Amino acid sequence: MPAALLAPIGMIGGWTVAAAVQGEGFDPVRDTISALATQAAVAPAIMTAGLALTAVGHVASAVALRPAARPGRLLLAVGGVATALVAALPVDAHPRAHGISAAVAFGALSVWPAAAGRRGANGPLSPVAGAVVTGGLLVLLGWFVVELQSVGSAGAATGLAERAVAGAQSLVPLALVVALRLRSGRS
Repeated sequence: MPAALLAPIGMIGGWTVAAAVQGEGFDPVRDTISALATQAAVAPAIMTAGLALTAVGHVASAVALRPAARPGRLLLAVGGVATALVAALPVDAHPRAHGISAAVAFGALSVWPAAAGRRGANGPLSPVAGAVVTGGLLVLLGWFVVELQSVGSAGAATGLAERAVAGAQSLVPLALVVALRLRSGRS
């Protein structure tokens, strides 16, 4: 379970501490997580380290989640590596590469649960469970994309939408590990 704890600690802890240090000029409902890692941020190293820790957590979880199907584990690892690239390529210095890396990370981290299911399994690794989790993550990702494109509310909740999807994505591996441990404890 320690590996699965790294992603939410890095992501949610990173944006929480970085935003607190940033101060009143930062609006977590409107402003993106990436803004906390730019050169203009008060302490960009905090969010950069948070993203790096999240990446390590995802890759380590992909290695450790042996009960999950290999395609799902591979997608989780890809999401982790892409998150590391997001950390290494700040949006202000490398906007295109940052955007591509973020798109790959958000995409892989949204669909891996569906690919992690095992045919014939029931419980947390059933195809239905994976599809439901992926569906929820894709809804959150869609909301973020709409906000990011300034459609509808003109991007007024871009930061909130990003935190919803990134937070959920960081918690899914941990939820799966907990569910698998609880299930094995009942067997």
